[in-house]
Amino acid sequence: MSNYQASETTQNLLDRAAASADRALDGLSNQAHNLQQDASHLSQKGLNAMRDGTQHLRDSAQRASDGTLHYVKAEPVKALLIAAATGAALMALIGLMSRSRD
Repeated sequence: MSNYQASETTQNLLDRAAASADRALDGLSNQAHNLQQDASHLSQKGLNAMRDGTQHLRDSAQRASDGTLHYVKAEPVKALLIAAATGAALMALIGLMSRSRD
């Protein structure tokens, strides 16, 4: 094999290696782009789920508030007695908890 042929063979091998490296980099670049799109999609999906959950929680709180207001208007004496009993129970519980720490 002549010096020229060896040089040409080496150049062909280098060209093929460079082409393989280019294809590998293109593949990695595509995979990175796909991963970025997937991550973006998942984060958007998570934000949408959180927004929907927050709205559901607000709606539930509003319904509970409306129901409580309706009950207080319909049964003011009962509502007052329930509130007083709940307050007294909470104060007793807090009193018991503070004594157990001493």
